[in-house]
Amino acid sequence: MRTINPWINFNGNAEEAFTFYKSVFGGEFSKIVRFKDLASDEFTIPESEANKIMTIILPIGKHNVLLANDVPEFMGRVNENENRSKISISAESREEADRLFNGLSAGGSVEGPIGDSPWGTYAGMFRDKYGIEWIVDFDPNYNG
Repeated sequence: MRTINPWINFNGNAEEAFTFYKSVFGGEFSKIVRFKDLASDEFTIPESEANKIMTIILPIGKHNVLLANDVPEFMGRVNENENRSKISISAESREEADRLFNGLSAGGSVEGPIGDSPWGTYAGMFRDKYGIEWIVDFDPNYNG
């Protein structure tokens, strides 16, 4: 497998969340598609949904992307607090791990502070201010 790219569903705040993620990871969005961009006579979009995000893509690193969309209101709300998945980031250094952990966890809740783990990595986990769960780690013994 060359890459795995997480896709996150949001309740109308995908653009806000991804602007925050961009401020931490850097880079530029490679794609933003709004629901209104797909509107046609056959596919009508309510005005309240027109500017919501159908797809947003943020390249991260050399081979990965983070993707998201807003869930249309007619499909119901996404319950971020019941999310049972975590996005895992393997950093290239302790400094990068600290920068990502501190940046992404700002305004969120830390579940496990970043630090040396019993299994030999430098790791921490948290839920960001948008309810998304993350693990950031650095493995000094990884030779990949």
